[in-house]
Amino acid sequence: MSGSLSGCRAFVTGADGFIGSHLVEALVAQGAQVRALVYYNSWNTTGWLEDCDRHLIDQVEIVTGDVRDGEQMRTSIADCDYVFHLASLIAIPYSYAAPASYVQTNVLGTLNILQAARYSDKLKRVVHVSTSEVYGSAQTVPISETHPLVAQSPYAASKVGADKLAESFHLSFGLPVTTGRPFNTFGPRQTARAVIPTIASQLIARSGSLRIGALYPTRDFNFVGDTAAGLIALALSEEAEGETVNIGSGKEWSIAQTVDLLCEIIGHTPEILSEEARQRPADSEVARLIADTAKIGRLTGWQSSVPFRDGLERTVRWIERNIDKFDVDQYAR
Repeated sequence: MSGSLSGCRAFVTGADGFIGSHLVEALVAQGAQVRALVYYNSWNTTGWLEDCDRHLIDQVEIVTGDVRDGEQMRTSIADCDYVFHLASLIAIPYSYAAPASYVQTNVLGTLNILQAARYSDKLKRVVHVSTSEVYGSAQTVPISETHPLVAQSPYAASKVGADKLAESFHLSFGLPVTTGRPFNTFGPRQTARAVIPTIASQLIARSGSLRIGALYPTRDFNFVGDTAAGLIALALSEEAEGETVNIGSGKEWSIAQTVDLLCEIIGHTPEILSEEARQRPADSEVARLIADTAKIGRLTGWQSSVPFRDGLERTVRWIERNIDKFDVDQYAR
């Protein structure tokens, strides 16, 4: 890894989200001047940035808007050295119901970022954030960046489209873009639309039976601080320009194993009910995900540092302090 963020201006889309808020904190801690895009709402709230340390966030320039507005993206990026593009619709179940909205935000929104970056004179790197869901179920293990792309949900298809746009702008226009492809990031501030907070919040609330979807799938769970560090490492690596790079722990855990660990940490073992409503359509379920992390190690020296159980304990402690934010009786899509 080379270079430094100190004194550089970074634009972060999706800064109000789970990973985005942690990335903003990490960038500020490394001396970057951060401009954070948060999705406009009439309450003027800033999402998970409100959960961050106020001393850090007071140093951040917050911009309300929408990646679907190309002109706003152009003016927001114009004086920035780095762009971290995280803004995205991410919930897989909702993508079955509203696929067009995923194309509008994830594909057209990414196009707006790339077009804006293309005409910026100051830009050093765009880090476009993808997802391991683009691989579908593992055909080879571990999953390397050359694995076929198999979109098993409309969400995954929209991210494949966004990734290919990023690739095309590098090949067509020489845009200095890197695609970071995180596997299953987890940690504080993740909502119940993801499996770990869904399980943990029910266990903490002692809500009777534990209601979840399929228990057999495996995932490469990576703590959110490690994912943020991986994105920054890719931004600063000269060798990573034009590349697509996995960000993961290189280890896999089944949902059943994850349930067992969370039960141990929280000290509560309820009856487990696998509900049909919480399961994906059969051909849409991704059965196995585990990252080959050799490439990011070679290009940047980055590797995951937080053990899975340690990350789970940190996540549980945060959910315990914020259990009022979770409706354990409702399935969060």
